[in-house]
Amino acid sequence: MGLGGCIILIAVGAILTFATDWDMQGVNLDLVGIILMVVGLIGVSTFSSIARRRRVVMPPNTPVVEEERRHTTRRDGYSDGYGV
Repeated sequence: MGLGGCIILIAVGAILTFATDWDMQGVNLDLVGIILMVVGLIGVSTFSSIARRRRVVMPPNTPVVEEERRHTTRRDGYSDGYGV
């Protein structure tokens, strides 16, 4: 569930708790709304903590210095130690 889903849960829970006066036998809509809001808040906090950990701090732009490699032949006839 993403951030949008969590916000929708909070909104639906608030609507059920504060904006309706329906009476359903065996179901307390106020309690269902509060549960949905709590689950949505837990989801938002979990999502924000995961997003905070995923942030990567990039180092400032530093110039890349390339070394020029000299081609040398070893005594056994192979160059650079790769055997070819």
